[in-house]
Amino acid sequence: MPQTESNPIAIGTKAADVQLPDSRGREHHLVDFESKPALLVAFISNRCPFVILLREALAQFGREYGEKGLQIIAINSNDAAAHPEETLERIGQEVDTYGYTFPYLKDEAQDVAKAYGAACTPDFFLFGADGTLVYHGQFDDARPGNGKPVTGADLRAAVDAVLAGSKPAASQIPSIGCNIKWEPGNEPSWFSKAA
Repeated sequence: MPQTESNPIAIGTKAADVQLPDSRGREHHLVDFESKPALLVAFISNRCPFVILLREALAQFGREYGEKGLQIIAINSNDAAAHPEETLERIGQEVDTYGYTFPYLKDEAQDVAKAYGAACTPDFFLFGADGTLVYHGQFDDARPGNGKPVTGADLRAAVDAVLAGSKPAASQIPSIGCNIKWEPGNEPSWFSKAA
């Protein structure tokens, strides 16, 4: 299956604004979460095998770390016209089916994905209390078909460090997944149609 690696994004980059709806019609803004000690922005999908592999573990991770102070925002930026599994209605079904306790939002215009430099699903951006990027890497090293357990070890270590008041390891392994499904004519400069 085609694999796309997350873009290199400089540590220290400020979190881009988010103003997106969830499936219940509520609009979410980045400023709603400014008081949190850490923020994870996760670009995910309802159809990508890389996300399907870890979505139950991601839901568990959200419950566990939500109690510790981490705020998660999941975002679906895929073209829903070409991929009906990615509609706002289907996002709501994913929330209910997998028990996501964090907002799962639809980036219909794909502007937020572009602002973050998101390239794949899953693509994880962890920000500290000051709103700057401290981790942009993989959930763990499990991939469809590689037989490795889904543990969230890499992301857990990064979040644990931030919540303890320190910095995640400087060595961060990029996330790998399906490329974001851009609307025709809306592809960012970094997107390769060969991906």
